[in-house]
Amino acid sequence: MRTAVITLAAGRHQHLTLQQAGLAASSRPPDQYVVVAMDDPALGAVLAGQRPAATIVDCPVRDGALPLARARNLGAAHALEHGAELLVFLDVDCVPGERLLERYAEVARDPAHRRSLICGTVAYLPPPPPAGYRLTDLPTLAGPHPARPAPAPGETRQGTDHTLFWSLSFAVTADTWHAVDGFSEEYEGYGGEDTDYGQRARTAGVPLAWVGGAPAFHQHHPVASPPVGHLDDILRNAEVFHRCWGWWPMADWLDAFADRGLIRWNPSAARWERTPPTGADTATTNPRLHRP
Repeated sequence: MRTAVITLAAGRHQHLTLQQAGLAASSRPPDQYVVVAMDDPALGAVLAGQRPAATIVDCPVRDGALPLARARNLGAAHALEHGAELLVFLDVDCVPGERLLERYAEVARDPAHRRSLICGTVAYLPPPPPAGYRLTDLPTLAGPHPARPAPAPGETRQGTDHTLFWSLSFAVTADTWHAVDGFSEEYEGYGGEDTDYGQRARTAGVPLAWVGGAPAFHQHHPVASPPVGHLDDILRNAEVFHRCWGWWPMADWLDAFADRGLIRWNPSAARWERTPPTGADTATTNPRLHRP
């Protein structure tokens, strides 16, 4: 299977460098490495002269919100135009395990899982030592994230709970990509587009395949919890999602924003919104109607 790895980048150059090194050390290097640059003109210098050779696809940013859905679609379109049969999506801060690509291709060739969202495990790494991470140490630093299935090496489990899908590390055949019809570009900025993609797969009759022996290692970086810097993106994307699917995604974040007084539930409009300035009407009834 001709395999393309697709990643999105807007900064995080050190993370991207280690990802590229992990791909070079893979038991089965990719046939294409497509890096979608979201207003990041410095990427060429970061990737130049390294293996696997990368193709950079430009994705302009409008209004400051990173177009994650559109960028993934552009990367996939480029890979398919150049003959890819299997699309592997890795977040820029994820380093593939040695056999990740090999295992994804094995599962994609299996008739039982060929038309699935193929998902490996993701381990969240601790902060790196002063000299940085070493590829050979990554498997010993952290185990798979406990919120997702973690099959044993060589094992594959079919899943039906599409709310568990996340886009950090997954693969689809070209046929499956077309069946789901890509990511919805209604989503702009941070949050919601991958949860939506899981629901699009569900309605297309595409199950999940949880794959053992295909780990990705998420490099540590500072995060805000909840991600207050992305509050407006999350509110907008949550409303897009609710309009499509009838329930509110990103439940923990919305609840945390509400608990901090940053957003409120407007019962007359049946929507979340930013909390008005002090002294304005502040209805705060929290419906917590996130999932059916």
